[in-house]
Amino acid sequence: MTPREQEEYTALRATIRERGTTRPWVALAGLAGWAALVAANTALASPPVGSIVPLVVLATAFECVFALHIGVERIGRYLQVFYEDQWERTAMAFGRPAGAVRLDALFSIPFGLAALINLMPALIQGPTTQELVFVGGAHALFAVRIVAARAAAGKQRDIELRRFEELRAK
Repeated sequence: MTPREQEEYTALRATIRERGTTRPWVALAGLAGWAALVAANTALASPPVGSIVPLVVLATAFECVFALHIGVERIGRYLQVFYEDQWERTAMAFGRPAGAVRLDALFSIPFGLAALINLMPALIQGPTTQELVFVGGAHALFAVRIVAARAAAGKQRDIELRRFEELRAK
């Protein structure tokens, strides 16, 4: 490995470490900010559409976590292909053994539960049909986004591995 390649490899490994550490903190901070907004909306008896503001904060936090996850995985595949990184090859081959503990790198369950909880104050206030459609629709779109992101993340490693292998072959 040339000195430049070693420098790049070291920097990319550091990026994986930093983003991997940042992801849970972003999730926690996002959920804490969301909880504060829900508490304020509830205390102020905001109208049902007021639940959209905390939902936007929740969705933004989720998108930040998702972006960090995708970036880390992409760098890992790059290292696997272009540096023949033993850790990345082993981690990908290891996969998810049957019966092993599963981690939710996207924190999709807490974000999904938060979205459900976020909807409750709006429903308690007896929304009009229009408010129910708007507020319920926004929450449903966020739920669909969580499910779609999980599905995409589950396929990402294989897709990006193939793409980096194509690029290397050129």
